[in-house]
Amino acid sequence: MKSVALSPQQREAALDAMEAKELDVLVVGAGVVGSGAALDATTRGLETGLVEARDFASGTSSRSSKLIHGGLRYLEMLDFALVAEALQERGLLIQKLAPHLVRPVPFVYPLHGRVWERVYAGAGVALYDTLGLLSGTARGVPHHRHLSRRKALQIVPGMRKDSLIGALQYYDAQVDDARHTMFIARTAAAYGAHVASRARVVEFLREGERVCGAVVQDLESGRSIKVLARQVVNSTGVWTDDTQSLVGERGQFHVRASKGVHLVVPRDRIRSESGLILRTEKSVLFVIPWGRHWIVGTTDTDWSLDKAHPAASSSDIDYVLEHVNKVLEIPLGRGDVEGVYAGLRPLLKGETEATSKLSREHAVAHTVPGLVVVAGGKYTTYRVMAKDAVDEAVHGLERSMDRRIPESATKDVPLLGAEGYEALWNARRRLAESSGLHLVRIEHLLHRYGTLIDEVLELVAADPSLGELLAGTEDYLRAEVVYAVTHEGARHLDDVLTRRTRISIETFHRGTASADDTADLMGGALGWSDEQRQREVEHYLQRVAAERESQEMPDDQTADAARMGAPDVVPLA
Repeated sequence: MKSVALSPQQREAALDAMEAKELDVLVVGAGVVGSGAALDATTRGLETGLVEARDFASGTSSRSSKLIHGGLRYLEMLDFALVAEALQERGLLIQKLAPHLVRPVPFVYPLHGRVWERVYAGAGVALYDTLGLLSGTARGVPHHRHLSRRKALQIVPGMRKDSLIGALQYYDAQVDDARHTMFIARTAAAYGAHVASRARVVEFLREGERVCGAVVQDLESGRSIKVLARQVVNSTGVWTDDTQSLVGERGQFHVRASKGVHLVVPRDRIRSESGLILRTEKSVLFVIPWGRHWIVGTTDTDWSLDKAHPAASSSDIDYVLEHVNKVLEIPLGRGDVEGVYAGLRPLLKGETEATSKLSREHAVAHTVPGLVVVAGGKYTTYRVMAKDAVDEAVHGLERSMDRRIPESATKDVPLLGAEGYEALWNARRRLAESSGLHLVRIEHLLHRYGTLIDEVLELVAADPSLGELLAGTEDYLRAEVVYAVTHEGARHLDDVLTRRTRISIETFHRGTASADDTADLMGGALGWSDEQRQREVEHYLQRVAAERESQEMPDDQTADAARMGAPDVVPLA
């Protein structure tokens, strides 16, 4: 498969192509499920389009706990099928589909009961490992083990000695969710899908009762196009009900938003060689290794305010700090928090007894002829959700096209950057020598680009200044900003500082010290005027200021009001 760049030119070509000919499938929403649906459809040989009103993964799919996991707590709910399905997907991602983006990560689970809890929890983790094998895919992670208190404290010396009597250690996996989602969309483009971000569906086209396409507005230019499609897939997550309202249809289920808040702290603030999973009175709290940092979260509260920019309040931050500090020898304070992010989980809320149980699972429905809706689920099972959505669309296509459409192929379709990754990782020292970059920089790039690293290194070879660190960062090269624009669909400062990189949550300045350098590099690649460049920087600084203010507010309402004080650089209206 040949790499395809999500360049500005490709975006224009994609919009032109979608306007010029009828598609088999138009997918609305480029989160992880929508991008997955586009990849699923195009690899079945279907003429496919994918449009997104904002940036790739700009909603829930960039604000998760960044875990690929089976959901250990679902075992207590006896939801074995859901766990087994997720563990199968975890194995596929680690070993075949995205080994450059998805990696095993260890977790210590502290025990407090002398006998009964070790037996009970140990049996659960053993079942978790077993389901990972019975799924038909190799587990891809090491087996769990029991730890004495002494051994647990050797692994996690930062824990209070009185916070455990022993522990279990097991493995799951983690992913940079925004990059992974972008890679799915880019892989779909490589297989022939027409992919465009900042392209908003403002109206569905109808032929009688049937949906036959959509009116799409290019938010960059203001241009509107009509996109005809035999089937439309609505994959807009927490915006599902809003999108459905465009056809005046209530649907068989509704989506409610649940807010999850995460904190990012420097790695040296918690002394540990492993992640942690802690029980709270409501659910679980994760402490997740993240490069030079830890991600600590999450909360789980209803959210009915602005969906595009969910705000973390002071009480959310206090909740996370209070619960993690119960087990830490040296407690975390507000001054230790580098970054904060809030995401919305799209949970299903059924209107009937049959659908009311769907909150942890996903649902697919052909709500009106020509329109398929997919909602709910969890990040780990995105591929299954995408497959089910396209399967539903295929039922309608086969009736109208009078031909057999192939089954889903995505179980055997690695993402761009995956093929040959292990061999290239083994040769990373040679790459460092030939490129002139430090081995640490090469490892960083391999973890972010896989075998596409050559495309980034070509930029450095052509302009050695791009091999220097971006201002205000310790990890990201200037070349990565240029590459984000030329190959990864980044259009605005926020796209790069928040999603192509994680500078906005991995630095105490939250990207403000990197904004000017980033804008210079992006402006050169996108042809920005001085006025455009200044506008991008000002909007980003306003956004950070609004987020900081919201995090000082006592509750959701005041936090939301503070966050809404910063306008979007590209308004949706």
